[in-house]
Amino acid sequence: MDKTQIDLYGDELYNALITRTPVAPLTDREPGITLDDAYRIQLRMIQRRLDAGETIIGKKIGVTSKVVMDMLKVNQPDFGQMTSGMVFNEGEAIRVDSMIAPRAEAEVAFILKHDLEGPGVTAADVLRATECVLPCFEIVDSRIQDWKIKIQDTVADNASCGVLTLGGVRRSPRDLDLALAGMVLEKNGELISTSTGAAVQGSPVNAVAWLANTLGRLGIGLKAGEVILSGSQSPLVPVKAGDSLSCAVGGLGGTTVRFI
Repeated sequence: MDKTQIDLYGDELYNALITRTPVAPLTDREPGITLDDAYRIQLRMIQRRLDAGETIIGKKIGVTSKVVMDMLKVNQPDFGQMTSGMVFNEGEAIRVDSMIAPRAEAEVAFILKHDLEGPGVTAADVLRATECVLPCFEIVDSRIQDWKIKIQDTVADNASCGVLTLGGVRRSPRDLDLALAGMVLEKNGELISTSTGAAVQGSPVNAVAWLANTLGRLGIGLKAGEVILSGSQSPLVPVKAGDSLSCAVGGLGGTTVRFI
């Protein structure tokens, strides 16, 4: 795809974000779209947010679970960039009508104290570079109509980034085994799922190493102070006004999110 097409689709997705009006799948309109095209569209969409005054505050990993990989017919995760406009405080109500079709997922966030830039980043490097980890909710949202996405669609749409909240106890990842740490997710007081960190690429630490190495090949680094979302340990849970979700991670405590 040439730059004119890249800019056109990036601007279209940005406008869908602002107006909360979904668009038809890009893969239906551009059957030959590649992952490289999709990442270039993502960068255009992000640049529009930066031009509007937001800043990059971190990165996220998506498509980490086998269920989602099978759905999208891929064998690797994807990534997106998080901006200052996506962050909510723990307990702060999130308006459902500020998004199109929100779905919540629980995961572990990493906050870096040193830069990480691949290739060649190992799990040990991730542990050394991390200031702390804590539980979080990412509320994903798709600007693609009815979530009818293939991997190129979600990549172009900034890995379906919506908003996020951080909570719980901040601890060094060297003080617990994140692969074995259990997570419990509840919605409106009812149990939705249980899991361990091993559900995410064997460990959330491995997922962050994958992200650093993948971005490194594209000339993008993970920066000190950034928040890195390591990938969902729960199913995607559709939410509506009045819903409340909570998750607890062994050794990290819990966090909640509510919707109005």
